[in-house]
Amino acid sequence: MKLLLIEDDKRIAAAVKRGLEAEGFTLAVAYDGIDGLWMATEGSYDGLIIDIMLPGKNGYQICDELRRAGDWTPILMLTAKDGDLDEAEALDTGADDYLTKPFSFPVLVARLRALLRRAGHEPAPVTAGDLRIEPGRRRVWRGDHEIDLTARQFDVLEFLMRRAGQVMSKREILAGVWDLDFDGDPNIVEVYIGRLRKRIDEPFDRAAIETVRGAGYRLDAEGG
Repeated sequence: MKLLLIEDDKRIAAAVKRGLEAEGFTLAVAYDGIDGLWMATEGSYDGLIIDIMLPGKNGYQICDELRRAGDWTPILMLTAKDGDLDEAEALDTGADDYLTKPFSFPVLVARLRALLRRAGHEPAPVTAGDLRIEPGRRRVWRGDHEIDLTARQFDVLEFLMRRAGQVMSKREILAGVWDLDFDGDPNIVEVYIGRLRKRIDEPFDRAAIETVRGAGYRLDAEGG
């Protein structure tokens, strides 16, 4: 699925691009409203992520012009503002959803998937050996056995499965699962890794989630 991000903060744009591409999306980026509107008009995208405060044209103007032109591509608005009037204006100009900065990356992904489902796009299942997840329905199987996970456990598992075979540090997992600006105790990752092992590995005599000493964690597709 191809998305367009219109965001003038290059640090945020780079982090969102990196994260969404790891989730299987293709992402184009524009850094101002004029280029963003041109790309949205000339290109073909499954969804748009638009910051409200942009140089050239703001997010409200972009959204309004696209809707007036008959373009009903799903739009998620991003803004540093927070208030009912801002949200109302975003929705009144044609946005489908609204997310306030700073935002949790998993919430961004979940909101996008919800928009795309409503538009008829269902995320493809992800597999690693006999471990399988369906991101759209947030369901997990080990072989034919369905496993119940909490929302956060699912997010950690999906993050690792999409990077199966790669060593991911605690900081990388925190950035991808918790929040772009998370400043809490990184050892929370150890807690969730332990809980995941008890759900997806130990009952099936597996060891899919490996600890790489001094580096982080790796999901082994075979998990023997």
